[in-house]
Order: sequence, then C-alpha cells, then structure tokens
Amino acid sequence: MNNFKNQFDIIVKKYQNIEKSLSNQNNLDRDKLIKLNKEYSELTPIVNLINQYNSVKKDIENLNSLLDDKDSSIQEMAEDELREKNKNIKSLEQDLLKFLIPKDVNDEKNSILEIRAGTGGDEASLFAADLFGMYQKYSGHNSWGFEILSISETGLNGIKEVICNISGQNVFSKLKYESGVHRVQRIPLTETSGRVHTSAATVAVLPEAEEIDVIIDEKDLRIDVFRSSGPGGQSVNTTDSAVRITHLPTGIVVSQQDEKSQHKNKAKALKILRSRILDKEIQMNEEERAKNRKSQVGTGDRSERIRTYNFPQGRVSDHRINLTLYKLNEILEGHLDEIINPLITDDEAKKITNLESE
Repeated sequence: MNNFKNQFDIIVKKYQNIEKSLSNQNNLDRDKLIKLNKEYSELTPIVNLINQYNSVKKDIENLNSLLDDKDSSIQEMAEDELREKNKNIKSLEQDLLKFLIPKDVNDEKNSILEIRAGTGGDEASLFAADLFGMYQKYSGHNSWGFEILSISETGLNGIKEVICNISGQNVFSKLKYESGVHRVQRIPLTETSGRVHTSAATVAVLPEAEEIDVIIDEKDLRIDVFRSSGPGGQSVNTTDSAVRITHLPTGIVVSQQDEKSQHKNKAKALKILRSRILDKEIQMNEEERAKNRKSQVGTGDRSERIRTYNFPQGRVSDHRINLTLYKLNEILEGHLDEIINPLITDDEAKKITNLESE
C-alpha cells in the first residue's frame, strides 16, 4: 500500500480544498457549486476509508510497541488485538484499492443489446428468444426501460436477431459482462429420439453512444432506402421506408425497417450505428492496452464461449469464473445478479492485481 500513499494524500488534499471552497459559497456561481458538490460527495466515501485506514494503522503501530512490555498480560492483550487489527487493515486495503481502479467511463451509460441465433437451426432461434426474455425480465427487476429497436422472428416463436435499447441507472456496468457466445444443451421439441442437442446464440452489449460521444460526418455515410419486407421476402410496405446506412470508414452496416416512417427508421439506425462505432473504438483500445498486460481484463473476446445453459441438469455454468449454479429456471426468469455480481468481483480482483504490478 505504500506505493499508493501519494495518491491517497492527493485525494485527501483535494477533498480538503473542496471543503474549504464550499464553506465560502458566496464566491461560487451555480454551475461551479453543483460541480464541487458532486466531487465532494464522490470523494467522501474514499476519504472516510483513508481516515479509517490511517487510524487502524496507527493502532497497529501502538500495539506493536506493547509487544515488548514487561507485563505478559499486556503482551497477550496486544497480540489478540493485533490479530483483529491486521485482519481489518487487509480488508480496508482491498476496499481502498477498488477506489483506485480506473473508472469505465461507459459504466453509467444505457446499452444497446444485440442477440443473434448462432449454430443449431430452429433450436438456436428458440434459444435466442429465451435469452431475449431473460434480459427483458432482468431489466424489469432493475426498473430499466426496455425498447425493441428491431426484431427478426421465425415461424416457431424463435428469434433470428433482435436489437434492443435498455435504459436506466448503470445499465452498461452490469450488462457488459454478457457479451459473448451463450450455449444451450437440451432436447429440442422436434427431437423424437430424446437426444440432447447443443445450440448457440451470440450476445453483444454496446454502450449507447450519444451524439457527443461519436461525431459522424454525413459524407462518411451511404444511405440506401428500400421497401420493408416480411417473412418470405414479401413487401409489407408500399413506400421506401426501410433504411440501410453504411459507415464508409469502418464498413459498419445497419439496416432498419420496423417503423413505417423512413425518418424514424433512420433515427434508430443512427442510434445503433453510433453505438457500434463507439464499441469498435473501445475494443481497439482494450486490445492495445492488453498487449502491455499479463492478462486482459474487462469483457474480453466477443467470440468467446462464456456460458452454458444445460436444461437436463437444470444447470448454468459461466466458464470465465468457473461458476456453476443449479438454478436454470431462476436465471431464465431474469435473476441474473447471482452470475453478474461474481463477474464484477472477479473483474475488480484482476484490475487490482494489475494495479499492484504496475
């Protein structure tokens, strides 16, 4: 922890300066006051923790000096208290290091959720529909907004692809761990011999990009309009309301045809496009940082198989942290925190290890 003493001293000094400024509010305009109050409330928990840490550290120093006391009962008392204080300070150190982990600037953003059926035919589409229902219910448990931007369904109540906008408090901070390949093992309804099949669906969670996050130049876009088509390719609209936007610098293509209005389809397509461009930038930056680290932290490779849902055993296994829960039904009902919270803890632990080794 000695390596971080300077950082803690800087934090405390900054906190004290803000406190001094707030005690003389007459010299502050409204915007400055709002900004300082926000910073003050953000720094208060870590400053309280630093003060607690320093207090326990001082107690340990005093107790260590009592170990040489001539009175054996005082030595014994000091040893007992030291054991407790040393446990306490280890816990405080871990909590302090969490505050030093660089914040993901996207954690507070809303998210674009994309689910696509993978290998496995109709069964993969049905599994994609199960995942869609799971995230919709999880959003409900968190009182998040859930809007379908586009959806392509199959005739068997399955989903080929669905794109949703999820809005609320700290959406991306929780859902970002869901990106990757999700695998299902179960007996399909159409299987007469009772054999277990394996299918897959891919999930991508992107931070929703505001216009200020990604500036798109109109000359970098190719916009095509066409008539919406339904299953089998039949036209479902008599006007050219569907929109396909190609971002020429990145090659990213987004199509939208769910709305009857070309204007609305274009607005939705641009929302998805901005988020995909931001996501591409994040992935490139993460790969660059990973070259200089022993292990990559964060959401990892999008093509990685991250989780298996085994229906015959009622089991869900997350392969990144070797977590297995025999709570398949509860998980599919949107009770995902039992998986997401351990993933957050594991990610924090890896980031703390990287902090300590830098």
